[in-house]
Amino acid sequence: MTSASLGTLRPVHAGVTDYLTAWDEQRRLHEAVASGTEPDTVLLLEHPSVYTAGKRTEPWDRPMDGTPVVDVDRGGKITWHGPGQLVGYPIVKLPDPLDVVAYVRRVEQMLIDVCAEFGLPTDRVEGRSGVWVPSDERGPERKVAAIGIRVARGATMHGFSLNCDCDLGAFDNFVPCGIRDAGVTSLSAELGRQITVAEALPIVEKHLPTILA
Repeated sequence: MTSASLGTLRPVHAGVTDYLTAWDEQRRLHEAVASGTEPDTVLLLEHPSVYTAGKRTEPWDRPMDGTPVVDVDRGGKITWHGPGQLVGYPIVKLPDPLDVVAYVRRVEQMLIDVCAEFGLPTDRVEGRSGVWVPSDERGPERKVAAIGIRVARGATMHGFSLNCDCDLGAFDNFVPCGIRDAGVTSLSAELGRQITVAEALPIVEKHLPTILA
């Protein structure tokens, strides 16, 4: 049985995992899922504080204080991962013909549904990936969840991050995702109460089937 025929995702709760360790596990899983020897899998975890730069990162996007950055093979620009942020890495075999944009839209919809369950209305922004709180009296559009992926051999890598109760000051040292005219926020900041990764984890897991074609 191949992973595509299972119709479900296997969630793996990895706790707090170093970024490079998680990246190694992603690559191992990607080989197995692409070969059909393991089912579609989603790693759900937190990282210690780390900056990662996708293939479109420009020199001026990087931290201004010399903070180390891990260069990775996903799309997009630079972002931060750290405590208080739920990170998901779906390793999923996409159906033929490949439609990467449709996959990204499904991931966005999953995160929009998660935010709605917490009582936070969010939406997409034309020309920008991720999930956004619309502009209002509190400020311009604010990104609450980021998406950056890679597809190889028909299977996905990397994924999404949902800001739960992370320190938003971590985003002040660089230009998040290369976007200068919008902000970054979290579930806790928007809803006025602490929402932890542990609280968000089962909600995200419940909505994961949305990302399947």
